[in-house]
Amino acid sequence: MFLPSFFAVPISPRQLALACFLFMGALQAHAGSVNDLLSPGKMIRGHAKYESDCGKCHKRFDKAAQSGLCADCHKEVKKDLAEKRGYHGLAKDEKECKECHTEHKGREASIVLFDEEKFDHERADFLLKGGHADEKVRCKDCHVSGKKYREAPATCNSCHKKDDKHKGELGADCAKCHGEQDWKTTSFDHDKTTYPLAGKHADVKCKSCHIPEKYKGAPKQCASCHKKDDDKAHQGKFGQKCESCHSEKGWKEILFDHDKKTKYPLLWKHRDAKCTACHKGDAYKERLQTTCAACHKRDDDKAHKGNFGQKCESCHAEKGWKEILFDHDKKTKYPLLWKHRDAKCTACHKGDAYKEKLQTGCATCHKKDDDKAHKGNFGQKCESCHAEKGWKEILFDHDKKTKYPLLWKHRDAKCTACHKGDIYKEKLQSSCIACHQKDDKHKGQEGKKCESCHDEKTWTKAKFDHRQSRFPLTGKHIQTECKKCHAAPTFKDAKSDCWSCHEKQDTHKRRLGLLCEICHNARDWKVWDFDHDKTRFKLEGGHKKIGCYDCHQKPESGKINLPATCGGCHDKDDVHDGSFGRQCERCHDASLWKNIRAGGRPLQ
Repeated sequence: MFLPSFFAVPISPRQLALACFLFMGALQAHAGSVNDLLSPGKMIRGHAKYESDCGKCHKRFDKAAQSGLCADCHKEVKKDLAEKRGYHGLAKDEKECKECHTEHKGREASIVLFDEEKFDHERADFLLKGGHADEKVRCKDCHVSGKKYREAPATCNSCHKKDDKHKGELGADCAKCHGEQDWKTTSFDHDKTTYPLAGKHADVKCKSCHIPEKYKGAPKQCASCHKKDDDKAHQGKFGQKCESCHSEKGWKEILFDHDKKTKYPLLWKHRDAKCTACHKGDAYKERLQTTCAACHKRDDDKAHKGNFGQKCESCHAEKGWKEILFDHDKKTKYPLLWKHRDAKCTACHKGDAYKEKLQTGCATCHKKDDDKAHKGNFGQKCESCHAEKGWKEILFDHDKKTKYPLLWKHRDAKCTACHKGDIYKEKLQSSCIACHQKDDKHKGQEGKKCESCHDEKTWTKAKFDHRQSRFPLTGKHIQTECKKCHAAPTFKDAKSDCWSCHEKQDTHKRRLGLLCEICHNARDWKVWDFDHDKTRFKLEGGHKKIGCYDCHQKPESGKINLPATCGGCHDKDDVHDGSFGRQCERCHDASLWKNIRAGGRPLQ
């Protein structure tokens, strides 16, 4: 804004000197008339009352004092200059007042040289920025007609009081929140208030809390804004101090430290449990029980049916139901080994665990298993044979604890294969035939001492010594398979004569009888060493040249019974027709039939 001021009209030094001389000479007598005489012209309407009093604006012989005299009247400008504010105080170059404001131009003259269109508002205290710099904003919107420019309002509220939707509740300093760009862009720092915005609150719109745009006295309690959320989640049972559990970061982040602020620390699975799982009533009035059964009675009824008492913590931990803490080995007289460790508690404890008196004998729990496998024949001391590692692993050492060691195949045999009755009453025979009577394919021919040929290693491979039989094996018989001679396991039914086995190889067609061993031996069928001279019919003379079949012409069923006399074979050759008897050798020689001897001697 600009305030009017007056200054003398500029004159030359000569004129000024003359004026001063005349003024001083006639000051006493003619003061008023001199002033009128020397005045360059009429002063403006605002300074008219000082027109006859030149001393109000001029000081004798001191031109530099004029601006000071102006400031004495125009105190507002003087203050601006001193404080360096306003149009005059912010001027970059210091000028005399008269350089801009020239007086004595008449009553209607305007000594304020101001062009609204060319005025640079940066030279004023109020810079036009943002919305204020918009072309739509006119000078008269702020500078009211009839008032000085400097009297224009400098505060937001002065102009925008009607726009204040807060109705003055937040004071008149709009600039604390709003900028000059537009009303909607705010820069209010809520952290400088008594309620700093943190977490999710930083993103919330003002009107969500300030309803209806009422800023002072807005509620600060969580429940004031979040009552619906509380009703939905807690039904008001957890009181009004939401901040004791929740934070502005989000509802799901719980601040409440149950371990430190209560006498019941939350461990493992309890940390994941919802608050309402335990706190079903008013959290500040209810008195919750801290025993496991108080919350987990249904779980106990389902799993144990109340048989294991109320001290769940003696077995279970907060880590999970499946992890059992109870040390059966240390806390009872019955340590759990191997398979017993995997057994469910209820497999043995079927009644009240604190009242029942369980038997520790195996048969107490495993009677059904025993009935199925042994039918009670092996007694009640299951542990003498079995271990907790598994039923199939047998501990009983038959070799050391009995007089009958189990060798080879006997080790794989089931106990019940031999022990068919009460093991403590029966008296089993230890002979092979006692168990293997049905397996004896010899039908008793070889006696009852199976071990003389067989052993526990296998039935099929026997160690029988054929030399101890009535037919010792020699020559090629040693290499011959048993089944070649023994068509059936009834070995004694086998024939011991050669012809019974070698009938197909008998090229003699039984003409030499059935006693093959007389000529042949076991070394080789083709090798034979029969000496006819050792029989009752020695081959001599012409008999040495004849073939066997010449005499042995008919099949023999048994022992050869050919005649040993000449007549027995040469009856047809007897030209004497039997008149000399049957003893041809008395006259004839065996070397040649025609050779005759008299008196038993050959004739020359």
